[in-house]
Parts: sequence; structure tokens; C-alpha cells
Amino acid sequence: MRPQSDSDNPRDLPSGENLDRDARALYDALNQLIRVHQFRDRDRICGYDLSAAQCYALETLVHQGPLRLQGLASVMYLDKSTASRVVDALVRKGHVVRVADPADRRAALIRPTAQGEALYQTIRADLIAEERAMLEGLTPDMRQAALTLIRQLTQAAHRRCGPGPGALSSVEDEI
Repeated sequence: MRPQSDSDNPRDLPSGENLDRDARALYDALNQLIRVHQFRDRDRICGYDLSAAQCYALETLVHQGPLRLQGLASVMYLDKSTASRVVDALVRKGHVVRVADPADRRAALIRPTAQGEALYQTIRADLIAEERAMLEGLTPDMRQAALTLIRQLTQAAHRRCGPGPGALSSVEDEI
């Protein structure tokens, strides 16, 4: 139980209690943001006949270049069989192809087709337009502070959970 404080000023709370309170608030805020983004992304992406997982796979391949199935699965935090179903759907739709891996002809690399890259760029442009609309009411300083915070939280999460081999490190520079 927390001792009574004469003030609601966060600086008056012991630091451990501040951290616990802030962790709960961060959890709630991130859950709300992620939920809104996931549903927004799903609704926007589905208009292009892609699932969110298919779009994330396409994005990974556009940014990373050709990957083996296990590499793609690892970056997406999926098991290999789930990643295989995602890739199979993208192949059927003409957005990716499997090609022989020059380093090991027995293995296959998955790479986006020109059609897949163009589709990803269209989806990305639509989603960035949504982000722009969200940022319109914020000052430039607030936008930069938000970007800095999100990047730092992402780095902290990578340190705790691991980014997965070949994670999209270059994407943060484009934000």
C-alpha cells in the first residue's frame, strides 16, 4: 500500500511507484494504439486482397531482399509452417516467387515480384497518408519527441525480446 501523498504530482511519488504506474499506463496506451493500428491496417490491407500477415511478409521481403523461408519466419516471429502458408498465398497471387538460392541450389529464396513491390508501395503510401493525418495536430517538437520515444521503446523491446535475425532495422530510419 502506498503512503498518502499531499500531491498528485508524479515527482512526489517514490520512484518505484512512479515506474509501476508508468508501466501500467504504457501498457494500456500501447495496447490501445496497437489495436487501432492492427484493425486499421487489416481493413486497409484487406482492400488489396492481402491479409495483414501477407502484407508484413511482403514488406519484409521488399526491405530485406530475398530470404529463405526460415529467415522470413524468424523475422516475422512465426513458425515455419505458418510462414509457409503466408508465402504460398503470396505466390498464388503473384506477389512473390521462390528462386534457387545461389549459395545452396537445394534451398529456395523468396523474393517479391515487381507486382508485389508495386502493391506494397501503394499500401505503404496509403498507410503513411493515415499517419500524416494523425500527426497534423501535433507541433514539430511533439512529432519528433513521439518518434524518439517510439524508437527508444522499440529498441528496448528488441533488447528484451530479440529482434529476430535480420529484423527490419533500416525501416526505423524511414519513419
